[in-house]
Amino acid sequence: MGGGGGLGLCLTLLVVIYSLPALVESACGSNAVVFNFGDSNSDTGGFVAGLGSPISLPEGRVFFHRPTGRYCDGRLILDFLCESLKTNYLSPYLESLGSDFRNGANFAIAGSTTLPPNVPFSLHIQVNQFLRFKSRSLELNARGPINEEGFRKALYAIDIGQNDLSAFFDANLPYDQVIQKIPIVISEIKTAIKTLYDNGGKNFWIHNTGPLGCLPVKLSLWKDNSSLDQYGCLMPFNNAAKEFNAQLGALCDELRSELKDATIVYTDIFTIKYDIIANHTTYGFESSLMACCGYGGPPYNFNLNITCGNPACPVCPEGSKYVSWDGVHYAEAANAIVASKILTTEYSKPKVRFDYFCIA
Repeated sequence: MGGGGGLGLCLTLLVVIYSLPALVESACGSNAVVFNFGDSNSDTGGFVAGLGSPISLPEGRVFFHRPTGRYCDGRLILDFLCESLKTNYLSPYLESLGSDFRNGANFAIAGSTTLPPNVPFSLHIQVNQFLRFKSRSLELNARGPINEEGFRKALYAIDIGQNDLSAFFDANLPYDQVIQKIPIVISEIKTAIKTLYDNGGKNFWIHNTGPLGCLPVKLSLWKDNSSLDQYGCLMPFNNAAKEFNAQLGALCDELRSELKDATIVYTDIFTIKYDIIANHTTYGFESSLMACCGYGGPPYNFNLNITCGNPACPVCPEGSKYVSWDGVHYAEAANAIVASKILTTEYSKPKVRFDYFCIA
């Protein structure tokens, strides 16, 4: 173990990963209904199903032991949260075979943004897909996977915005122009929440965006070391993420006052993930800023031309402790820790349990 982590830290990390569902006793089970909207951070196979894109090992090598359409070596944060409810993992809305929608559906698609709103698979399109899903379910009456009460009591989870910020920076916009564009992204999220509310949604779980400047995909392309913070992350990217999160938090406060009968929980994913980066050895990780599945070696092991899944791209041995799986997405071990911290309620406003929506 690097950084003096030792066997004790390894065992601690394994306990977090494999006993996560026991951290919170849930009253949900088969009664839980969750609808999720977002990007690759919570995509359980929608992109692969929708575009027919092939995906192969080493994706999914941990836990599932096969590719599942997740851009991860195993489970996502969303998967661990579903485990805490003692319910099934969410099936992708676009997966035509083998899906079970009795406990909800996942509309998240890798690469999704809020802007432009009418391009697949933007947040606006995902919400439209949900509206069709609801309409068809109710039309089918008893044969539909979810009834009216199920839709009313369901949790509506949203985790999006990272790709919007990334696209602004990729377009070489100056920092101040990136900041100027954030309000229109927030406006799209507001529209999505209000549309879901107007269609019966009352329970919302909103994740803010993570530390974009700590991703190997960004760090590998940046040449100005003066822009790095003490942990090696890009300050302009992270500052933009913080501003996005401040405005998203303010939106949740606004909607909490406006939508009196709704519960809107804002969860600080940035702080959780940045703490893991800053204190990675404490959590038992060997590397915080280098991809496990990547090409090019230290310090970031990421090359845009040879990414994870390319036959020429090597992968770290199973059991290695990397925060980053492929330079863009977190590894299952890191996702487990993020989920465990979410379940403490210490990073949420208001501090309600994740299963609050299905407790009678």
